[in-house]
Amino acid sequence: MLVAFSVTPLGVGDSVGDLVAEAVRVVRASGLPHRTDAMFTTVEGEWDEVMAVVKAAVDAVAAKAPRVSVSIKADVRPGVTGALTAKVEHIERVLRE
Repeated sequence: MLVAFSVTPLGVGDSVGDLVAEAVRVVRASGLPHRTDAMFTTVEGEWDEVMAVVKAAVDAVAAKAPRVSVSIKADVRPGVTGALTAKVEHIERVLRE
């Protein structure tokens, strides 16, 4: 499955980048395939392992912020792996044609 999620610390002022980096640090330490862009971090793996990473990322931010907003979008396709890169590669291939 792919899970795209965004963790936003609330009540910590205008600059939240340092706390968001803590969430990304958790994702990177997980060892799961992932990609971070300006809006979301996407993680690929099995349901339990991906959701555990999302929870750990939220917990890391919640340890330093009084409130955390979380947005999650999931693509659940049992047995499919490599979707994190395959979806983008497909689009790039079509655009080259």
